[in-house]
Amino acid sequence: MEFKKINIILVSLVLFSFGIGIYFYPQMPERMASHWNIKGEVDGYLSKFWGLFLMPIILIGVVLIYLIVPRIDPLKKNIEKFRKYFDGFIILLLLFLFYLYALTIFWNLGLKFDIGQAIIPALAILFYYCGILLEKAKRNWFIGIRTPWTLSNDMVWEKTHKIGGKLFKIAGIVAIFGIFFQRYVLFFILAPVILVAAYTIIYSYIEYRKEMK
Repeated sequence: MEFKKINIILVSLVLFSFGIGIYFYPQMPERMASHWNIKGEVDGYLSKFWGLFLMPIILIGVVLIYLIVPRIDPLKKNIEKFRKYFDGFIILLLLFLFYLYALTIFWNLGLKFDIGQAIIPALAILFYYCGILLEKAKRNWFIGIRTPWTLSNDMVWEKTHKIGGKLFKIAGIVAIFGIFFQRYVLFFILAPVILVAAYTIIYSYIEYRKEMK
């Protein structure tokens, strides 16, 4: 996808989110539910202004990071090698955040549902695409599994990201099962990600030692 088209999509999402905030502002309660616990109960609130406009502001921040990172990375030529996957991830991330924003608005309009269950499929898709991005990522300073050992050796980077990508895809699939086991939803979401992170850190160190030998 061309860079200009991606910018149009990202800017459109940001403007659309602000438009939604402005449209629903008169209909929102003064204190909006903004956070839910593991049981699906509201345990956090924001003022109407921040409840409606914090997420659009966050979207602006994500877009700025997307624009800046490829320009300032000393290894930006490597980013260009997997740029379309990075672009796809940013679009998916903005859609995921926009989805959370929409769920929050629907809830505060009076539509009661299990927000945790609603988030799981979107989170699973995001995890799975993270796996795709990792498999394609080339060595750089901002995107991927950045340990001292992956950043020091291209071979270690490639091996770590290949296994890390597969494991993140599995984590995305495992997360889906949280829909059927509501009491253990955090286990199905957090445990795989924590295990993958720990495993790839250790794996990169072991592979680096092998390369040095």
